[in-house]
Amino acid sequence: MMLESIGTPLLWSAFTVFVLLALCVDLLLMKSKGAHRVGTREALLWSAFWIALALIFNGWLWWYLDARLPPEEASDLATKFLTGYLLEKALAVDNMFVFLMLFNYFAVPPERQQRVLIYGVIGAILLRAVMIFIGAALIAQFHWILYLFGLFLLITGIKMLWFADDMPDLDGNPILRWMSGHLRLTREFHGDKFRVNIGGVKHFTPLFMVMVMIAITDLIFAVDSIPAIFAITTDPFIVLTSNVFAVLGLRALYFLLAAMADRFHLLKYGLALVLIFIGTKMLIVDFYKVPVGWALLVVMLTIGVSMVISLMVPPRKQAE
Repeated sequence: MMLESIGTPLLWSAFTVFVLLALCVDLLLMKSKGAHRVGTREALLWSAFWIALALIFNGWLWWYLDARLPPEEASDLATKFLTGYLLEKALAVDNMFVFLMLFNYFAVPPERQQRVLIYGVIGAILLRAVMIFIGAALIAQFHWILYLFGLFLLITGIKMLWFADDMPDLDGNPILRWMSGHLRLTREFHGDKFRVNIGGVKHFTPLFMVMVMIAITDLIFAVDSIPAIFAITTDPFIVLTSNVFAVLGLRALYFLLAAMADRFHLLKYGLALVLIFIGTKMLIVDFYKVPVGWALLVVMLTIGVSMVISLMVPPRKQAE
């Protein structure tokens, strides 16, 4: 049994070519500007560009489907893409806070962070594509897996809500400890290099360790976000395209959030509530299907309200 999808060979090919072109342009622009500190204005412009691109694709997808499907079905599928995109974008915010913590922990110079992030984006796209197709295949064969996804998201949301103020212990991280004990590492950075030759012996730089940790972090967060979007739609084309569009803007989103991370200290609570809502939605799918429009509204309001309250209520330490 295969899941139904609007994706045709032409759509898949066109989307693949588009993603490759977008990544090439991003890499070329980064290379032409050289290593530099990304300011808030530049991050804001790039974030606006990637968001606008996703919305343009959303409009084109609706126009393409409207000419081939009943209007109601075309609108429903376009709304599912938008909901999935906003959901993945919102869940990526928590990922960005961990990236910020990693860069601070390793004292990575701001001008060296771009290269790590662009490789992280490429790795995230490949990783999520594999996970989405595996998830789609499993759901096609075993419908009850949706209940497992829902339960997993519900538990994850509750844990995130309970431990929202806890900081990960990087000093005790087993992966970092293993790399420190088994790899030849340099204490200092060597430009943008991940590996250098010292006295005829290859050594890994701290930038390599950061890249590994970011890849592992994205893998962990993908385990949360991939099941979440299957609560919106099981169409592999919409799931993958909404995910990729959300991931493409991660680099710009990171630098934008890095400038105002302290202002949105309650955002993690909002993200936890979103996961709880999505998990509950999956668990009751055979009894009541929450309309896609309502799901979109709940996600937007939850994130928006948590950001507004963050601006109104100072962080606990500041209040004290």
